[in-house]
Amino acid sequence: MGKRVLNSFASDFEKMGKDELLSAIAESEGRTIVTECIGMFPPQCEDVSNAELCAAFGSDFILCNIFDVWNPDVKGLPAHEPEDTVWLMKKLTGLPLAINLEPGKIVEGSDNPWALTKGRVANAENAIRARDMGVNMILITGNPGIGVTNEGILDAIKEIKKAVGDDVIIASGKMHAAGVITEGADAILTMEDIDAFANAGADIILLPAPGTVPGITMEWARERVSYIHKKGKLSMTAIGTSQEGTDEETIKQIAIMCKQTGTDIHHIGDSGHPGIAVPKNIMAYSISIRGIRHTYHRMAASVRR
Repeated sequence: MGKRVLNSFASDFEKMGKDELLSAIAESEGRTIVTECIGMFPPQCEDVSNAELCAAFGSDFILCNIFDVWNPDVKGLPAHEPEDTVWLMKKLTGLPLAINLEPGKIVEGSDNPWALTKGRVANAENAIRARDMGVNMILITGNPGIGVTNEGILDAIKEIKKAVGDDVIIASGKMHAAGVITEGADAILTMEDIDAFANAGADIILLPAPGTVPGITMEWARERVSYIHKKGKLSMTAIGTSQEGTDEETIKQIAIMCKQTGTDIHHIGDSGHPGIAVPKNIMAYSISIRGIRHTYHRMAASVRR
């Protein structure tokens, strides 16, 4: 048995390939936290990146949203070359790093702040670039209003699996309807979607956390998490509806409901403050699902270990 995420230091994560990371998550038994952040927004701590702030409050994985692999923009980092952005973030946080890629279309002149750019589209070229930069996981998903469909996610899984599937963890799913009304509420993830994503090569399947999307109950999520496990895959429940900026009591309720679903990974979104969850909510969530022992361990562990 290898190390669990719970007990891993920066030097352990550096040595882990795809299979070791997936095993470390599974062996942590539902106590792994992925925190999403946006680098292009001004960091909360001025000259300290939002990724570092996420790490300081108990995150196990950093997930970068709106990250263009050809033109990365992460404010708060020391001066560096663009191709070194991922390496530097991993060095400063001591954690594995994931990015979002989206199977949507580039719309020139769009006023949607989430509008896609070339380096954010879920395709083989960008996945290879991400792998070469040092990205550990690619989440194929959709931001608000982009119009990402589950069919589009499926096609992207197949393409990216073929390109980098032996080297990079592939996660897939939606945190909300992403602009597709017919795939909202309890239609966000069907059993058929789980079958399709798993068979196409997804290692982790994402679904909304209970209480974050209309109609998503703990029972709904638990049924799907159980089915994901029967398919031999890991699950990730996600807070992607700005409730990462709610009060601590609500965060704790969501955390315990997610724990009851049996999920392997707990995701917290990037829109408490712009570009990052409310940091104290990251800690509150962590304490709810794994207590102060493991929370303080993650918060206190030096990146030099």
